[in-house]
Amino acid sequence: MNYAVIETGGKQYRVSAGDTLEIERLPVEAGQSTTFDRVLFVNQEGRILVGTPTVANAAVVAEVVAHKRGEKKIIWKMKRRKGYHKLQGHRQELTVVKIKDIKV
Repeated sequence: MNYAVIETGGKQYRVSAGDTLEIERLPVEAGQSTTFDRVLFVNQEGRILVGTPTVANAAVVAEVVAHKRGEKKIIWKMKRRKGYHKLQGHRQELTVVKIKDIKV
């Protein structure tokens, strides 16, 4: 099974061709393709390539499926005995991508 480990948005993801994943928002329109060139690791039919820190000339091609927002996270701050409390919510901007190909 061919797979790669890519880095985007400060996070690392293990991806294979055909996978769909949600990543940090990319400035690419839905329906267009994008290329991830920060490939840290590639396993291609048992041939393993480990980057230092990235694998040279390796890229992962993906198609942007949609843009969406994640579920709401609640932030609650409070200081005891002071009467201070603050409620805040956050929804992360996400991009859904479908992995097309792993190029080495």
